[in-house]
Amino acid sequence: MGTMQSALDLLILGAAFVLGYLLRFDFSLTQQTVREMVSQIWYVVAIQAVVLHVTGIKAFIWRYIGLVEFNGFVKAALLSAAPVLALRLGLPETLQDFRVPLSIVVIDTGLAFGGLLGARVVRRLFYESLDPRRSGPHTAGHAAANHVPRKSKRTLIIGAGDSGVLAAREIRRHHVHEMEIVGFVDDYRPKRTAVVQGVPVLGVITDLPDLVAAHRIDQVIVAIAEVTRRDIKRITAICDSLPVTLKIVPAMYELLDGSVNATRIRDIRIEDLLGRTPVHLEEHEIRQLLTHRTVLVTGAGGSIGSELTRQVCRFSPSVLLLVERSELALYNIERELRQKLPELVIVPLMADIGDENRMRSIFTSYRPSIVLHAAAHKHVPLMELNPSEAVKNNVIATSVLARLAGEAGVNVFVLISTDKAVRPKSVMGATKRFAELVIQSLNHRFRTRYVAVRFGNVIGSAGSVIPLFHEQIRRGGPITVTHPDMVRYFMTIPEASQLVLQAAAIGEGGEIFILDMGEPVKILDIAIDTIRLSGLRPNEDIDIVFTGLRPGEKLFEELEFTGENITNTRHPKIFIGRIASLPPEVVDKALERLSAPALLDRHSDVRRLLNTFIPEADLTDDAAPPAVVSLVSEGALPVSTQSPGSQYPTLDHRIA
Repeated sequence: MGTMQSALDLLILGAAFVLGYLLRFDFSLTQQTVREMVSQIWYVVAIQAVVLHVTGIKAFIWRYIGLVEFNGFVKAALLSAAPVLALRLGLPETLQDFRVPLSIVVIDTGLAFGGLLGARVVRRLFYESLDPRRSGPHTAGHAAANHVPRKSKRTLIIGAGDSGVLAAREIRRHHVHEMEIVGFVDDYRPKRTAVVQGVPVLGVITDLPDLVAAHRIDQVIVAIAEVTRRDIKRITAICDSLPVTLKIVPAMYELLDGSVNATRIRDIRIEDLLGRTPVHLEEHEIRQLLTHRTVLVTGAGGSIGSELTRQVCRFSPSVLLLVERSELALYNIERELRQKLPELVIVPLMADIGDENRMRSIFTSYRPSIVLHAAAHKHVPLMELNPSEAVKNNVIATSVLARLAGEAGVNVFVLISTDKAVRPKSVMGATKRFAELVIQSLNHRFRTRYVAVRFGNVIGSAGSVIPLFHEQIRRGGPITVTHPDMVRYFMTIPEASQLVLQAAAIGEGGEIFILDMGEPVKILDIAIDTIRLSGLRPNEDIDIVFTGLRPGEKLFEELEFTGENITNTRHPKIFIGRIASLPPEVVDKALERLSAPALLDRHSDVRRLLNTFIPEADLTDDAAPPAVVSLVSEGALPVSTQSPGSQYPTLDHRIA
């Protein structure tokens, strides 16, 4: 096929040159003119053929010819005309036969490259006319509907921009016999009477109820490039009362990490209601930080750690070191990355970050330039029952790792912290706050740039609320919510990971970065939306049960987001917290005093010392789970017996 295309290209180029002469001389060529044409055609066609090869035009896949390829043809045409013009102006009179007339240069260039492009367009049209997947009706209306199989779903696409056009194109290519595109819906009113890809824009989002009834719509697809959680919430609320299926085009981050095929339109998920706001990165800085560098990620098999490895891979590190103590987690992330990027040097390293000898050996052998420290104990109620383990992993091991990084000359060390470190009420939050103090103190001792990044809950991370809700729905309920007024900040794992890399790139050392988490969301609202998106009804198909606050939990988390506590950075979603550090000698002494009871499992001493070293902390001295009181005394919630899966006495209150 390639040989045939090359032969056809040469034939078109030669024919264009001859036709240029014929047009120039009104199809009346003298013998002298013919001799000049024959003298010139061979080198003109040769120049054009070389330009086709150099510019990559020959590599264009004809069935995908579009505007991007058109620009390539224009550039190639101008590039090929330049040497012909140079010869025309530079050759002496004695070589008159080889000097192509200026008018012929212009005519031939247009005919030659127009012909090459036209041949490919015709070939594409011919191919699409023979492809049964691409044939059939694409426009709205009753005439088109007569030719569509009865099982086709009449579909509205929300968004008549680039994403909507892409969705329409993909539906036509791959779902012709499953969907009939009836029209677009777009809130940009100047598009109200527009026709896009042969499909009319029928109205705005608030018109959906009328449009669904008038056009017998079966399915609505959200295809907005930068759709906000508020938009999705609004669309979901409207469609919830309509007899339609609601779907969505995958977000850009899903396409980048390969988790969703570009042609796969999926159901709305709770994640879409919480965090589809796109992240715009200053990729140049991140590329300077990571490209051709050795990057070490701790906790590489965990929710955040594994996504950090995926994001790092986008920037072509020379070596990626995966440090993980869970054999299965390490196996899974290594296999995934090797399948996607077989050319990347990936080194799986079974290790506990608290094992100083093992970690020293890793730093000595591989000399990483960047360390992304995501390994941590993060489950709040579990760490209340195991405070010594929280200190050993989140504080002591972090101190060991960070110090070794400084001694090894690591350029950047990034600690993944949490919003629970703000005025901590839990052991987990207090240990992460202590870890922040540790790396701030080390920033004064080594040339390594130490930074911490705080953010709230990440959607879908291990042990988080959304996977729990899905599991409870699969079991038939009930969904358990600790308190009707509990709120949390949420962001997607890719969004959090990308901003961590951005913070690492802009950090100068010693900062505690705070990520903009958007608006806090009620856990109760998430429970209700999760049930509805599963096609069920809250309190009818699936009960919601309130169980009371668990040990160490707050009703709301904080991110130090008041004007006097943060400083802007040049990235709109990253801020620097004005958070006081402690002198290195004070941190060393505190670390020494805290280590002894932690290593001896003296839980009460661990809690007492955390309260002492972190004055803003408010940890209870008793390690046992606190009694459930909360709203019972106020008469707001009735006491129930044990609810399914609960370890302690619970509160049971169903939503009215």
